[in-house]
Amino acid sequence: MTPMNVPRTKVMTAEQVAAGLESGMTVGIGGWGSRRKPMALVAAVLRSPVRDLTVVSYGGPDVGMLCAAGKVRRVVAPFVTLDSIPLEPHFRRARQAGEIEFTEYDEGMFMFGLLAAAHRLPFLPTRAGLGSDVLRVNPELRTVRSPYGDGEELVAVPALAMDVALVHLNRADPRGNAQYLGPDPYFDDLYAKAAARCYVSCERLVDTADLLKEGPAQSLLISRSMVTGVVEAPGGAGFTACEPDYGRDEERQRRYVETGRDDEQG
Repeated sequence: MTPMNVPRTKVMTAEQVAAGLESGMTVGIGGWGSRRKPMALVAAVLRSPVRDLTVVSYGGPDVGMLCAAGKVRRVVAPFVTLDSIPLEPHFRRARQAGEIEFTEYDEGMFMFGLLAAAHRLPFLPTRAGLGSDVLRVNPELRTVRSPYGDGEELVAVPALAMDVALVHLNRADPRGNAQYLGPDPYFDDLYAKAAARCYVSCERLVDTADLLKEGPAQSLLISRSMVTGVVEAPGGAGFTACEPDYGRDEERQRRYVETGRDDEQG
């Protein structure tokens, strides 16, 4: 029996997701570089009037497109890459032109920021970043000293709390349970937990009973309890890879590099 407070369906359109965003929000975008990015949702955001976003991402073309469209005020990321093209060109241009602010963390620090937000903690301590220029280029970062006998000094990574998270998975059911079938979860579950609202796009909606037909229970990455809405979007990762459903479309990515747009995603 379905509990009274759990809707039987959370199915939405990408346009409805974008309509729920407001200018000035902090938006987390899942995936990694040019891999399993929620590009159908990003395209809907591009068509919307929102601006001045803070984007939290293991960045790829999601960040580049939003920067190229003038939607971004600040990027928080450990990198912004297209994988087979090391530096995302549209993010790089916006950064070099001074059009956006940039908070750059070590990859491990970024993960600890997601973990802190997911667990509703103000920060988490880590050794990542010590001895590097991360503390110099981020003067707002603080260190803490272990209260135990070792007295070790550690970086206190602040929680990367988000208003909204956008992620793309291979399969989902109408209630928002979502499954990845590829080689890596890309921390999408942390985005879902760290955000006040999470929207999941998927390659295919399936019945709940069918979720385990293509992968084990461990592949059920995101619980319906974390999800506000789910969008069926075949090909919704755009030209980024969404294995095993499809790989990265290198020719389409090259066209994006030249134009700053992905016309096939609308």
